Amino acid sequence: MRKPLLILKMAKKKQSSGVFSDVELNEAIAAGVITASTPIVDGQVQPASMDLRLGTKVYRLVSSFLPETDGVLDKLHQKDMYGIDLVMYEMDMGEDGKILEKDSVYLIPLMEFLKLPRGVGGKANPKSTTGRLDIFTRVITDRNSRFDEIRDGYEGGLFLEIMPRSFTVRVKAGQSLVQLRLRRGDCLVSDRQLKRLNTEIGLLYDGDQKVSNANGNIISNGIFMSVDLKGDKSGIIGYKSKKNSQVVDLSNKDHYNMKDFWEPIYRNDRGTLILEPEEFYILASKEKIRIPGGYASEMLPFEAGSGELRTHYAGFFDPGFGYGKRGEVKGTQAVLEVRAHDVPFMIAHGQTLFKLFFEKMSKTPKEVYGPKIGSSYQYQTITLSKQFKKA
Repeated sequence: MRKPLLILKMAKKKQSSGVFSDVELNEAIAAGVITASTPIVDGQVQPASMDLRLGTKVYRLVSSFLPETDGVLDKLHQKDMYGIDLVMYEMDMGEDGKILEKDSVYLIPLMEFLKLPRGVGGKANPKSTTGRLDIFTRVITDRNSRFDEIRDGYEGGLFLEIMPRSFTVRVKAGQSLVQLRLRRGDCLVSDRQLKRLNTEIGLLYDGDQKVSNANGNIISNGIFMSVDLKGDKSGIIGYKSKKNSQVVDLSNKDHYNMKDFWEPIYRNDRGTLILEPEEFYILASKEKIRIPGGYASEMLPFEAGSGELRTHYAGFFDPGFGYGKRGEVKGTQAVLEVRAHDVPFMIAHGQTLFKLFFEKMSKTPKEVYGPKIGSSYQYQTITLSKQFKKA
């Protein structure tokens, strides 16, 4: 199929390597690189990512899967391969949306489609609200053996696997649970560059003090960060999700009583916390992070070699997070979505739990993360998702 002229021009135009900014994402939309079954709306494009929207069809699946060499929808009914139909039932979203039951697997085709030029690939990640509600999501693409990664030059649809873990949720067509970053070439910021940035402008703060790399273990293929188990004046260091609560409608904002869904966790004299197996916790980082306008970041779990802990579900940090437009914000805590596996796992205040790796932007965004574009978590501490009333 012949590509539209605008896409060919975009592919041929010499472009710098880096993560696409809001400027380039809007150019990609205008060029037909990103299209949608329903017109793309204002607010979908963020400083370094684009929100992807749920479509109108819902498939309740027997299990998760990867398409490997086939199309995603072609794989759903291949009884000759699996011996069963992967689809238990399907339903239309409808005007009121659909309830997704806790611990059940669903597949929803997204509204957006991609026609990426050669050399442009992508990465998907849950939005912050999605992670804080313990909704496990992964983007699947045709003929791909990996979740959340969109290969260079991909043409086709995007599909979202969803499994609510802590709460049964109601979703509607057009809502965004995940976001997409597009990137070109080698974007990774080296340790040498990170050390320079941390020295010159400050990437990591502990209170009002910049955290240096004097001991040599802060910066190593990214920036290591630790957990805060001291909390604020209230003594609260985090929250643990409750069992058997009511349905959370993602359309509601500042609506639900926090105590109906969450159990506050208070600090102890030892600065420790035992994470119970398969319980879900919201915690915060000890340090505060700043992302300058020319950079983007992603959170990765710290691999201790034990496999006992998962420290996040949502991980994109946009340019300007904890930094502002001109560096006026002196860092913001990262919220951690934590789940222990298999055995109880003790953590201590200041223990390393995750790492941020940095990527350079291809262009500086027109707008950076902050209140001006409706960003919700610029000044967060231990913050639950937007559906819950402030404590």
